[in-house]
Amino acid sequence: IGVCVLEKGSEIGAHILSGAVMDPRALNELIPDWKEQGAPLNVPVTEDKFLFLSETGAKSVPNWALPDNFKNHGNYVISLANVTRWLGQQAEALGVEIFPGFPAAEVLYNDDGSVKGVATGNMGVGKDGEPTGNFQLGMELHAKYTLFCEGCRGHLGRQLNEKFKLGKDADPQVYGIGIKELWEIDPSKHQPGLVIHTAGWPLESDTYGGSFLYHIDHNQVMVGFVVGLA
Repeated sequence: IGVCVLEKGSEIGAHILSGAVMDPRALNELIPDWKEQGAPLNVPVTEDKFLFLSETGAKSVPNWALPDNFKNHGNYVISLANVTRWLGQQAEALGVEIFPGFPAAEVLYNDDGSVKGVATGNMGVGKDGEPTGNFQLGMELHAKYTLFCEGCRGHLGRQLNEKFKLGKDADPQVYGIGIKELWEIDPSKHQPGLVIHTAGWPLESDTYGGSFLYHIDHNQVMVGFVVGLA
């Protein structure tokens, strides 16, 4: 049984922008020797802090009062792009076929209406919509199981949602927007493995969200802010 992955980015991990704190449990179960295999989990979490911000200061929440999802002992601060790239290498070593640069463009259906697979888009089409000298017809890939991993608003996901009424009798989707930067800071202020989350200012009380600061290696900090959208 073959496994095929279509990746619209130029390589696996190219569209993974998150800096993250990762629980290694899944890796422990799937690839027990991931450390020996060189998985890029290099910075264990050393300390958690949660701060409520105001315009003039901050109040720290004691760790015993934090919910479990903010307790990161045993987890790692990672670049998710690097981890995804490494996972792609492990998958290829197991025989998975990966096609970077080939976004899925169309859902294919069986006669009974079930999903048959996907088709990739045509390559080498000019701005006028006409084939160029580099034209290449898209491929059809048929599968027993098709997994759609486009994120919350993928164009094929929207089609599937409409066709199969996936939103019926369900709460409406809620959206947020996040930004992230990678800063190199003064080594005297750097603490590898420090994880900080905040809530409060500058957000209004009726808007969810907050910031995060994850200290990784090489005197770098992942700094991000998430805001809920109406």
